[in-house]
Amino acid sequence: MKSIFFLRENVIFLNHGSFGACPMPVMKEYQTRQIELEQQPVEFMDRRHDELLSSARGCLAGYLGCEKDDIVYVSNATTGVNSVARSLPLKPGDEVLISDQEYGALEKMWKFRCEETGSKLVKATIPLPVTKSSEIRDAMLSAVTPATKVVFISHITSATALIFPVKEIVDALRGKNIYTVIDAAHAPGQIPVNISEIDPDFYTGNCHKWMMAPKGTAFLYARKDMQHLLVPSVISWGMTHKEPTSSRFIDEFEYQGTRDISGFLAVPAAIKFMKFHDWEQISLKCHKLVLETKERMEQIKGMESIYPSDSSLIKQMASVKLPKSAPEDLKQKLYDEFNIEIPVFSHNGERFIRVSINGYNTLGDLDKLIEALHHFLD
Repeated sequence: MKSIFFLRENVIFLNHGSFGACPMPVMKEYQTRQIELEQQPVEFMDRRHDELLSSARGCLAGYLGCEKDDIVYVSNATTGVNSVARSLPLKPGDEVLISDQEYGALEKMWKFRCEETGSKLVKATIPLPVTKSSEIRDAMLSAVTPATKVVFISHITSATALIFPVKEIVDALRGKNIYTVIDAAHAPGQIPVNISEIDPDFYTGNCHKWMMAPKGTAFLYARKDMQHLLVPSVISWGMTHKEPTSSRFIDEFEYQGTRDISGFLAVPAAIKFMKFHDWEQISLKCHKLVLETKERMEQIKGMESIYPSDSSLIKQMASVKLPKSAPEDLKQKLYDEFNIEIPVFSHNGERFIRVSINGYNTLGDLDKLIEALHHFLD
């Protein structure tokens, strides 16, 4: 399958989780749209803009299990979370609850927002190793107080690849006057997503990671009764749409000045690609490889597990704690000496290596990783 991706043949790419990888048929659709735009820019960006985006939203909404007018395209999940956070009516004395497993950039963002509004950032500690999802749920809910105004959680965490029980947490918070905000940067395309079943206030995710759409394609969902709160980070013509539609949310977020919407229009091609190749089955094979690889990594001296071996808490990514003796420049060594692209990073005072596996990876790729880790860690 690697032959239908643009990935270099001589590189073992075990870092799909960072920026994804776009297959050739999807990239072709993306480039076709870009050329179409350049052939008649005014027609494309003025007369056809709304119709094109509406169609692409409809396809994505069907994939995500929500109404097409409840989502808008944004450039990445970080942008989506920022739009929500900057819009919510926080005040001194309010608390924003996050977990200690959240993406670093978004923890910084919530810290900034709390400092700006006089509210307080609270972090719930997720006990590692985790043995069952109820431990995550209980850790989050036990940190809720009467002052909690926002609960922000990942659907799948970036550093530790944990699948959070988001529906259980959202259900437990319903009716408590607490905004629920979910960062789904890693969820769509890696696990089944049905936003209507989860029913959060806000849910934002990337299409350019596990859905394999072009870079810079993501979405923001807002439940209908929450959409009036949101103000886009860019105020432009959408604020006074030339022909106002029934959705202020769509108007204000979709038209923010000149931007290339070709990537958004290629998202349906990514969904078609996954369906054609029966990606759910490929994902299951990848999950099996992840579990096997995680177990092999944990057998290396000094490496530690953060979840059980048969875990349903992970899917196509897994992180393993590195020994303190691991070289500081392990990531660079793995690339320079073994042509392995894989992230090595610090998180909550510990160092981890995270393997992400997609349809283009083989058992041979993972054998090479294990060989390299033995070389540097034994």
